[in-house]
Amino acid sequence: MLTSVSTRQRQPRAHIAGCGVGLKPEHIEEILSDRPALGFFEIHAENYMGEGGPPHRQLEAIRALYPLSLHGVGLSIGSPRPLDRDHLTRLAALARRYEPGLFSEHLAWSSHNEGYLNDLLPLPYTDETLAVVCSHIDQVQEAMGRRMLLENPSTYVLFSESTMSETDFIGQIAKRTGCGLLLDVNNVMVCATNHGFAATDYLDVFPLSHVGEIHLAGFAETEDDSGHPLLIDAHDSPVREAVWGLYRTVIERTGPIPTLIEWDNDVPEWSRLLSEARLAEQLLAATGAAPEAERRRAV
Repeated sequence: MLTSVSTRQRQPRAHIAGCGVGLKPEHIEEILSDRPALGFFEIHAENYMGEGGPPHRQLEAIRALYPLSLHGVGLSIGSPRPLDRDHLTRLAALARRYEPGLFSEHLAWSSHNEGYLNDLLPLPYTDETLAVVCSHIDQVQEAMGRRMLLENPSTYVLFSESTMSETDFIGQIAKRTGCGLLLDVNNVMVCATNHGFAATDYLDVFPLSHVGEIHLAGFAETEDDSGHPLLIDAHDSPVREAVWGLYRTVIERTGPIPTLIEWDNDVPEWSRLLSEARLAEQLLAATGAAPEAERRRAV
């Protein structure tokens, strides 16, 4: 039976460390029964926009035992239209209710006129787009009363009108707004393969000093119309060895950073997901605390 925590009892803001996984309803009973040692659970904010019911009773029980990371997918940070104020209000209320240790959103857009698209779509990297994204992040951070982490995208097209690289664009956002960054290593591998650049070159110039969380996930492999390899950010399989290798490269430079295993489609049994988290924990533990000095020098 679930144990609930009154929503009137304010949780202290969580501290996030170590490795976590995305919280899935089919795993909750087993998690509450076994209480595995994990750093945190991540939730998609839009799944908990309602006021009550079973989803919140389950989440309250999880929050009584573990820190949460709040991951938004619906703010449409990159859209030229104004932010949806009602959505932002509900998001801020959810953060106050559960006091997550981290809050993140995507560098993408998903709204047009009055409609919402079930996708995270790419942006041209221009001064005009930069101004829009920075303005929206300022509004979000003010409404939330906390720092936001911005996730690097997975993309399948490039814009000819872009005037700066993705890493420069993201670095300028962090500099102008003070937001942190969520480095999705799987997205780096997806984009590198799809657009024909070296993932290690991307990481060499990524503003790692601003990274507050890392995501790892599995991709799907196919081909484009020309027969070239095409990777899809599918979140439906284990983390690939190449992505683990990039992850090692990152944390050897930065030291331990909170790390999430994403598995959102074809969700496996709990033991399989937990084993992925244990692999990340082993790599985090192997970095130790020594690289932190190198991280401070980079800053």
